[in-house]
Amino acid sequence: MKNSILSLLCILTYISVNSQNTLAGKISNKESQEGLEQVSIYFPQMEKGAVTDNAGEYKIEGLPTGTYKIVASYIGFQTFSGNITIEKGSNTLDISLLPSAIEMEEVIVSTPFHKLQRENVMKVEYAKLSSLKNQGAPTLVEGIGAIPGVDVVSTGVGIGKPVIRGLTSNRVLVYTQGIRLENQQFGAEHGLGVNEAGIESVEVIKGPASLLYGSDAMGGVLYLNPEKFASPSSTEGDINFNYNSNTLGISSGAGIRTSGEKFKYLLRLATNNHVDYLGGDGNRVTNSRFNEKDLKAGLGYQATSFKSDIRYNYNQSNLGIPEEVGLQTTSRTPDLPYQKLDNHILSSNSKIFFNNSNLDITLGYIGNNRKEFEDHDHHEEEEEDHEEEEEDHAEEEGHEEAALDMKLNTFNYNLQYHLPKSGKFETVVGVQGIYQTNKNYGEEILIPDATTQDIGFLGTTHFHLDQNNDFQVGLRYDHRQIDAKAYGISGEEGYIAPLKRNFNSFNGAFGYKNNISEQFTGRINVATGFRAPNLAELTSYGTHEGTNRFEIGNRDLKNEQNLQIDLALEFQNEHYEFFLNGFHNSIRDYIYIAPSGTVMDETPVYNYLQQDAILYGGEIGFHLHPHPYDWLHIESSYQTVFGELQSGEALPLIPANKLTNTLRVEFNNAKGWWLRSNAFVSLNTIFKQGKVSAFETVTPGYSLLNAGIGGDIQFLKKSMNINISANNLLDKKYIAHLSRLKSDGILNMGRSVVVGLNILL
Repeated sequence: MKNSILSLLCILTYISVNSQNTLAGKISNKESQEGLEQVSIYFPQMEKGAVTDNAGEYKIEGLPTGTYKIVASYIGFQTFSGNITIEKGSNTLDISLLPSAIEMEEVIVSTPFHKLQRENVMKVEYAKLSSLKNQGAPTLVEGIGAIPGVDVVSTGVGIGKPVIRGLTSNRVLVYTQGIRLENQQFGAEHGLGVNEAGIESVEVIKGPASLLYGSDAMGGVLYLNPEKFASPSSTEGDINFNYNSNTLGISSGAGIRTSGEKFKYLLRLATNNHVDYLGGDGNRVTNSRFNEKDLKAGLGYQATSFKSDIRYNYNQSNLGIPEEVGLQTTSRTPDLPYQKLDNHILSSNSKIFFNNSNLDITLGYIGNNRKEFEDHDHHEEEEEDHEEEEEDHAEEEGHEEAALDMKLNTFNYNLQYHLPKSGKFETVVGVQGIYQTNKNYGEEILIPDATTQDIGFLGTTHFHLDQNNDFQVGLRYDHRQIDAKAYGISGEEGYIAPLKRNFNSFNGAFGYKNNISEQFTGRINVATGFRAPNLAELTSYGTHEGTNRFEIGNRDLKNEQNLQIDLALEFQNEHYEFFLNGFHNSIRDYIYIAPSGTVMDETPVYNYLQQDAILYGGEIGFHLHPHPYDWLHIESSYQTVFGELQSGEALPLIPANKLTNTLRVEFNNAKGWWLRSNAFVSLNTIFKQGKVSAFETVTPGYSLLNAGIGGDIQFLKKSMNINISANNLLDKKYIAHLSRLKSDGILNMGRSVVVGLNILL
């Protein structure tokens, strides 16, 4: 007992001594030497920082001893990034920021070293959600599709999933709240299941990221960063409202964040409700309506040498599955067939800081309940007479009548130890994995009951040779076990035999960044990735209603394995920026589905096959912001992807080449009631896609004109952001190549005007 008390006293004494460590200083304009107000100074690893006062001074308390990266950023100035050693007691750091027309840089968190993009060896695309939302996209995934190299496979407006350089579904991982999102993403008609509310920014890794994330990251990673907690000893709140003229869509939400010295809280509620969207011909696409409710909550605790936060997200969505342009209605309740999704995401991230090292522990649980309601005897003439009765009936008795009812439970763990810095080396080692169960409760099944277990071991090092040269290298080993139960009765139609398979893979990555000059940077990255076949590919046997195919799986499928080479060149100065990205992706044993030429149950049969494949292409872009006319921005980007099997046949779902030209203006006014204003006009030119797979058709090219205006105003001592944007301004009739409604000749969305209002409380 005596020893326990002495140990506790030693720990309390250590924490008390460390809590006295402080960092203070002044941040000033390098040209005028005047102090800068409202500059953010931040420790990325600790997620701790402060904001300067009207004299440019700041103070951060309760810091652990050791060497840490610190970042200072402010609009209109070049972002500062450096390392500082925190010693016991008071520490001082004064920073001078240089005015710059280059937009403010952010810390990249999807890679383990928490660096600014200009310091990263790996190229990562970053976008604030607010800037994507201001472009008028009706959903989160549609907004992400505006990032160069990223597209969307869509089923109407409510259902979409990202495509990164021609790869999608199980070849692209999505991370949210710091954990791997698992929600039956093998299906093309399965969307993200994540609402934009409470998402602060998006990061995209365009290429193999199996080193960092394991199986399924062979095509890239979409990393969603949640909103941060409020600054210490402050409370922040906001309410927002959006209206979409095309879908009569109403989106609203509210959030509150408050932080004390150690404890932090946040809560956010959001709703989203849309009717059937209007195509460019003025007709509504029947049953493309959708609605969702979203709740996000967070609790954080931060001491000197320990920080932890717990986040919870509940998302409930009802998604109509469009099949035709039929009955014209503005009902907001999905008709049959439709999906009902319930997503629970619970995550915990803790960091323990030692002297010059730290341990990150991330744990997560995702509960995904997917139900699909169908009515095979549903006739159109009955819809007109009994529409409301059927909708009520579906709502009241839907739980009992779900044809498809799947529950997917996934437990995530991710432990990463940041070793003490050794000279110019920064090293991270870790272990990651999942434990996942899938169970069926409906009368139909897409995949059998199964258990999936993953475990992976990784190590990666960043070597900063000098101011101009950086290297990064890493190695990883993964093991996956899939244990699927039998379904049905042996010898009868629809029987699926039990399955037990193990998949293993070694993967590595090497990168080199060279600052060719002060303005010119070059990067080369070589990485391997892998993907174990999913349950649908291994075990399918039956008609897939969403695709009108009788799918037969292949129990002997092997790992997909790829090798990608990326080259990136960037140039930037005070007048303009230029980038050129190129890639070549070789995939061994690419899994694809192809028609067999036979028919079962009056439905064409498709088999899962394997063959080597290649993808190649890239992005090129230009951004002009002539000094001193920093309010003017002219941007242009072009992206292209080619993909084909070894046999020469084109891969499916390859995005068409796209050219985007944008003119935007931004004005800041420090005085008066009109604080900031902006406007943009953009022309998206999508070229003809003539290289199509065996069961795709050629898609003609088209152009879409978009425009918007917005700004921040001060009214009754409240700051408000108002935005008005118009997409497809000319009401163009078009069908996107990646639309799953293309085979039915259903148009994409026509003109839509979105009005948004956000009030800071």
